[in-house]
Amino acid sequence: MKERMLITGGHPLQGTVRVSGGKNTAVAVIPATLLCDEPCTIENLPDIDDVRVLVDILQSLGARVDYVPGAFMTVDPRPAEGREVSYQDARKLRASYYLLGALLGRCGEAKVPYPGGCRIGSRPIDQHLKGFASLGAETEEIGGTYHIVAEELVGSDVFFDVVTVGGTINVMLAAAKAKGTTIIYNAAKEPHIVDLANFLNSMGAKVKGAGTDVIRIKGQGYLHTTTYAVIPDQIETGTLMIAAAATRGDVVINGCIPTHMEALTAKLLEMGIRVTDSDDAIRVRSSSSGVRAVNIKTQVYPGFPTDLQQPMSALLTTARGTSVIQETIFENRFRHMDELSRMGARVRIMDRTAIVEGVEELHGAPVTTTDLRAGAALLVAGLMARGVTEIYELEYIDRGYEHIEQKLCSLGADIHREAIC
Repeated sequence: MKERMLITGGHPLQGTVRVSGGKNTAVAVIPATLLCDEPCTIENLPDIDDVRVLVDILQSLGARVDYVPGAFMTVDPRPAEGREVSYQDARKLRASYYLLGALLGRCGEAKVPYPGGCRIGSRPIDQHLKGFASLGAETEEIGGTYHIVAEELVGSDVFFDVVTVGGTINVMLAAAKAKGTTIIYNAAKEPHIVDLANFLNSMGAKVKGAGTDVIRIKGQGYLHTTTYAVIPDQIETGTLMIAAAATRGDVVINGCIPTHMEALTAKLLEMGIRVTDSDDAIRVRSSSSGVRAVNIKTQVYPGFPTDLQQPMSALLTTARGTSVIQETIFENRFRHMDELSRMGARVRIMDRTAIVEGVEELHGAPVTTTDLRAGAALLVAGLMARGVTEIYELEYIDRGYEHIEQKLCSLGADIHREAIC
């Protein structure tokens, strides 16, 4: 059933909210359960569509899954004999490609169609395949499906030509049960890569160096049962911080990791927004006089996250002055700017740079979500705008944000959904 979201803007967000478990960790850790030789349990998973799709995939491979949304997931991979993910399942999320590394590590063979997910630009997996080849695997592409086979995975040095989060995770998964030691050079450093390493280590894997650009994995023949809680969602935390600032509110975000938010915090402070933190909480208070324009350049972690560029761009539409946003990760990550322009934003796009001239206010309008983080940007814009904003194609938002409108409503937002024909 199709739905739209209606937001009546102009309400400052006030109060306390708790962030959910990390989407980006969840979609890596769930496939990693296939590497375990015993049942294992994952806690603090977000209740989002991407998690539900991965449950379906694990079950289609033969694993037994006990999933209680908002509580836990227990996976018994022992009966899983499948080696192929269906096209219908793979096209529903980008992270379906993590089944390549997980199945390769589990049984030496994987058949996974080209992944789906958000259309935010070129997202090749050539570096993933290069990593698998270094471990002794061969890849054949047939009819839009990657078929990867290895008689035996053997640890090796893997040199990535560019920093790749997905490639780092996929090689970590395959190497966890490879014979010998794998060293990944030019590895990505994102928090969810560290969390995946911690999950693998909790099963008895030997992963060192996660969070640096060199990761060492000593393959283990047997991985044992574990119970593991994933880290809080870095991007949801940032989205809530931006929403608080955009509505000139005062919000405390509990259950987060402030050190993961340093790049965003620095920009908010530069804009004149007050941000304070403690061990597991961040308070965001906006100035009554509005915010100043800033320049942003997306970079790999620990730089400014590309996933927060879009919601941040909504905040910048009413900042005093002109902001310049450089998107260095994905070339199509400004598609949401056309929708913000419908709401009164003044934006010029030149290749991978957006120039945003601050306006007095946005006004409500019908807008359409083009990808997950674009959906977050339109949510922020709707909270800021005068009048009612109608957001369509909500499935993108539901892929990655757990009950986001309920959380925002608990802070004073005026949001509701309604079915559409």
